Amino acid sequence: MNYQEVLNRIHQEVQQKKNRGKVATYIPALAEADIQKFGMAIHTIDGEDYQVGDAEEFFSIQSIAKVFTLTKAIQQHDEKVWKRVGKEPSGTAFNSLVQLEVEQGIPRNPFMNAGALVITDMITKGTGKMKKDLIAFVRNLSGNNQVSYDFEVAHSEEETGYRNVALANFIKSFDNLTNEPKTVLDVYYHQSAIQMSCLDLSRACIFLANKGQSPFCKEQILTPRQTKRMNSILLTSGMYDAVGDFAYRVGLPGKSGVGGGIVAIIPGKLAVSVWSPGLNASGNSQIGLKALELFTTYTGISVF
Repeated sequence: MNYQEVLNRIHQEVQQKKNRGKVATYIPALAEADIQKFGMAIHTIDGEDYQVGDAEEFFSIQSIAKVFTLTKAIQQHDEKVWKRVGKEPSGTAFNSLVQLEVEQGIPRNPFMNAGALVITDMITKGTGKMKKDLIAFVRNLSGNNQVSYDFEVAHSEEETGYRNVALANFIKSFDNLTNEPKTVLDVYYHQSAIQMSCLDLSRACIFLANKGQSPFCKEQILTPRQTKRMNSILLTSGMYDAVGDFAYRVGLPGKSGVGGGIVAIIPGKLAVSVWSPGLNASGNSQIGLKALELFTTYTGISVF
């Protein structure tokens, strides 16, 4: 398979698209993103890299960081994670409060904001230490020590994150946070503000394509069993309330962020990431979705 040829073909095709979505204006620091930007990168389990467009430009990964915090929670707690957060698609917006009342403060899955707050709580023992540990973890996975927090974005999220404050306090009222909400939120805002490139992101997530082993940093990140289950949660819950559409169009486990990034996994083969800041109504990259749909179409590879 000539992946570079496929990426070049996709790049040429998506550049012709007029409807590129809208940037996330509810986080002011993201509102200035250039909607014309497009990058795409692949990292294979054999250690090969392929890229096109703005694949080495840093962007705010936002909710894609939930993959890394969930990985750390599974490393520490394994199956006990699922006592405090569910494994089902939500069918509601990523920042919805609706289901928490009925379900007694147990978020439907770890990739909606409520679930990610609980996961962050599980791994947080002091905000300063957790923020250092998390960025070190992502740097190790990606092999790039330049991966960092965008403090402007973190501050912007804190200044406008009223719904996340409500979620954290609501979950705390059901005793499903052990830390104080402000502690959890501080770590949460910073994890969402991690900035890295498509190439970094594909390298960082390659362990999910390789039974938990990272050929890039040469470590066993998760067990094969844990990796299989992580990929299943990505497939059913990784794309906000549009997981069915993503499975239908792309057919891969994946995770998106409102910074315009998406990472997707082909087990046994590769991790592929794409970045284009314009979002559709569900908060997923408009052009990124099309690029991944074309990728599985042109390569003939998906999990189905």
